[in-house]
Amino acid sequence: MSIAVTCECGRPFSFEDKFAGQTITCPDCSREIVVPAAPPRTPQADPVFERDTFLIRQKIRLDEKYAVTDEAGTPLLFVVRPRHLLRNLGALFVGIIAGMAFAAACFMLVGNAKGTLANIMAVVGFTGFFTVTLTVGLALSTKRHTSFYRDESGGKPLLTILQDKKFQPIVATYTVRDAQGKVLAHLRKNYLYNFVRKRWYVDAPGGREICMAIEDSALLAFLRRFIGPLFGLLRTNFRILAAESDETIGMFNRKMTILDRYVLDLTADPDRTLDRRVALAVGVMLDTGERR
Repeated sequence: MSIAVTCECGRPFSFEDKFAGQTITCPDCSREIVVPAAPPRTPQADPVFERDTFLIRQKIRLDEKYAVTDEAGTPLLFVVRPRHLLRNLGALFVGIIAGMAFAAACFMLVGNAKGTLANIMAVVGFTGFFTVTLTVGLALSTKRHTSFYRDESGGKPLLTILQDKKFQPIVATYTVRDAQGKVLAHLRKNYLYNFVRKRWYVDAPGGREICMAIEDSALLAFLRRFIGPLFGLLRTNFRILAAESDETIGMFNRKMTILDRYVLDLTADPDRTLDRRVALAVGVMLDTGERR
């Protein structure tokens, strides 16, 4: 953690922790400066988040599940993002039935109509099939929320990522809440931007941007779009940048394994300006939210 000090002459300094309590001479005015103790780190809400490095490993399950561990492999958290496969397939089936019923009704009317009216009813029936199918299917489907648990037994989640809307064709948004339901941050991505270079934005509850996670390289992003992962050689990594300075405060790197395995490294943010709960939420969504 760095210690910021400004001399009486106006010159700013930044010292490492080890200089705390020492006396330094200003090179501009020769005044002596006593380096104060480092300010305390921002405490995390739960001891499980009091660290700078997290290992995230995908587990073999029908639902998307992850185990979060420390560097030694000690389990810290378990993450679940249910697919609701049967429920959503059932919703799609009912939507198709409703769409077919609407189209059939329109085509029945076509049989009694002539000329322009018949053509209009045919177009309405064709387009209405897709519209009704989508509307009914979405209405009956279930949002995919993500929950962080202390152990595999479940219980009350320590952290939750809520999908804000079922249908988000251009901009997808999510809300991160703590165990008490308090909003910690909002996550958003733009599918149009992601075609060029994947990026996720993190906003505070009041709307201020906190940071951005972006693919590590524009060139690699280009190659990934047109070549693919190339057997893992072009695996997608992300840099986490502070909003105001574009300074790198974290990395999210995928390891060369059969199943998804990642390292969320926040050692570049020793002051913990980024809430570790929010950082973990971003890390999980960088995988499951991108279908990597």
